[in-house]
Order: sequence, then structure tokens, then C-alpha cells
Amino acid sequence: MLAGVDWAWSDRVWRFFQANPGYALSLLLALVVLALVLRAWARRVWRRFVILSRQRRAYDLERGALPFLEAQGFFIEAVQARTHYRLLVDGEPEDIELRVDFIVRKQGRRFAADVKTGNEAPRVRNPATRRQLLEYQLAYQVDGVLLVDMEARAVRCVQFPED
Repeated sequence: MLAGVDWAWSDRVWRFFQANPGYALSLLLALVVLALVLRAWARRVWRRFVILSRQRRAYDLERGALPFLEAQGFFIEAVQARTHYRLLVDGEPEDIELRVDFIVRKQGRRFAADVKTGNEAPRVRNPATRRQLLEYQLAYQVDGVLLVDMEARAVRCVQFPED
């Protein structure tokens, strides 16, 4: 035991809980609830940290896409190029605004370039990516769409058949 420490308080606490088991159970329950709350809070903080880290990495890689495309011989026409197109939904017009990362040119051909990061997004087999690229080709009326994978530092030209 530690010299000079008065342990009498622990005996008083022990006797109190022996005489009042409901208080001991309440304290135990409160500690369990506190532990669960702290665990949930820590998970939430960790998830937020992971999400923000991924977003930061994606942002940094996307910023590097412009010089990367220029180094690949592309002329940058526009950055974050916006366009609008109109759909008919049940016969009613619906205006859609769209934004692509870059509009570029190379060897007389014009492309919409979409920068992707991560494991799944840069893959043409990913349905969400494929639908987005098709929408870019239709809305921007370009010769093709570039899928810029900044993780692999690769540019893939995607063209959809017109038939």
C-alpha cells in the first residue's frame, strides 16, 4: 500500500453500496451508458476524420489534374465548365445544370474531362461513373470523355457508341 494514504473512504463506499444495492446497480448502469455514449462519439469523430481525410486527398489530387493534363498534351479550354440542358419529365420541361471538371482539346478533338480518385470511382465498370460520363458526352456535345484517374496518373478516353 501507499504510505500516508487514508483508505478509510473506500471502506465507507463499500459499506454504503452493500447497504444500498440499488445505488450500486444504478452506478453500474450509468457507467455502461457513459461507455456506450463515449464509444459512439469516438466512432463518429473517427468517421468524420476519415471522410475529411479522403475529401482533402481528392481535392489535392484534383488540383494536380490541370498540370497533369497539360503535360499529357491537352489544351485546357475551361475549368469547372457549366452547361444546362432540358429534359421533359411527364411532358414538363426540367432544366438541368451540369458541371464538368475540364473541357480540353487535343489534336483537333474536344473532350470533357472528369477527374476521379479512390478505388471504385475511376473504373469504367462502375455504373455511377459510366452514367456520369455518358451525361457529360451528351450535354457537352464532345468527341469523347476523358476519365482522369489521378491515383494511377492515367487518362482514359471513353466514347459511347451512337447507335
